[in-house]
Amino acid sequence: MQAPSRKAADETIASAPHWRAVIGNASNFWLHSSKTGFDLTHPPKPSSKPSSARLQLETTTTSIAIDPAKTALVIVDMQNFFLSEAFGRAKGAGHHAADALMNYGIPAVRKVGIQVIWLNWGLNDADVKNMPPAVKRAFGFEAVVDEEGHTTGVDDFSEKEHGMGVDMDGSSEHQGGDKMLESGKDGRIYKGLGASCGTLTTPEGETVDGGRLLMADSWNAALYPPLDAAYEEGAKLDSKPDVWIHKNRMSGMWGATSPCQEFLDEKGIRTLLFTGVNTDQCVSGTFTDAFSKGYDCVLLQDGCGTTSPQFATDCIVFNAARTWGFVTTCEALAKGAEEMGWHGKTEKAS
Repeated sequence: MQAPSRKAADETIASAPHWRAVIGNASNFWLHSSKTGFDLTHPPKPSSKPSSARLQLETTTTSIAIDPAKTALVIVDMQNFFLSEAFGRAKGAGHHAADALMNYGIPAVRKVGIQVIWLNWGLNDADVKNMPPAVKRAFGFEAVVDEEGHTTGVDDFSEKEHGMGVDMDGSSEHQGGDKMLESGKDGRIYKGLGASCGTLTTPEGETVDGGRLLMADSWNAALYPPLDAAYEEGAKLDSKPDVWIHKNRMSGMWGATSPCQEFLDEKGIRTLLFTGVNTDQCVSGTFTDAFSKGYDCVLLQDGCGTTSPQFATDCIVFNAARTWGFVTTCEALAKGAEEMGWHGKTEKAS
């Protein structure tokens, strides 16, 4: 049976009696109106006068209102390792997401004063030393050729001089299941998190040291241009400068707390607009952890991308819209920001 269209649903609501609801608890609640949708502005009390500083967003399921002062744009893992041509990354969904962010998402949040958080892989030696096997395996790992079955060196967890990189299935030949594990140019498989990426050649012909895989301050973990310039510009803002937060798992919100969560709580941020790569991995992992911790979660679909098959994105988008939160676009955010600015000018003039 085909689901009713958004237009049909709106028409049904318009013909029904108006109702209101309060959802949540005294310290964290939403308001709902059958006429205007969900209010995610988090006023002091349900009876408080609505804030004039509100941005109206049209999502795939309903209209929502957010407070820019309590909102952050979270940009996940738009880093060289995942996007740069130096690693053989063909132009694809992640690059289209970067375009949507540069053309719509980032200008929109700058216009209305929404905080920008660049949430990226950025490991240190302690992270790599203590990384569990399941996480390490996802990025490939190191093996040693030993035809005689010797166990020499098995107890040594450091990188081996004569070790070789194998993919997540233990094969020395990439099997096509995860494009982020190979360079794309020479089929190279890396030895896992913290291992050397070797020397790389940029699209401009410059030779660079790729650094250790997803380690903080390495070239491979730097932001992909032109997003790096957007961050540099945002970091210089007098009010709400952009922040760069390292993470050491696919989710930036895992565990009892995290650097990202500590920042959000310190700044009183309750609503998160999610973008980045990969939609079905690091973006969704952070999204669902944030959802479980009580944050308002909104996926900006055109600001996200993945190398996985389309059904992986479809699954995340479906659940983001129907269970975990809401789905909209960077373009819709830009429209909402423009309308908010126009209404603000009208109110001041009157």
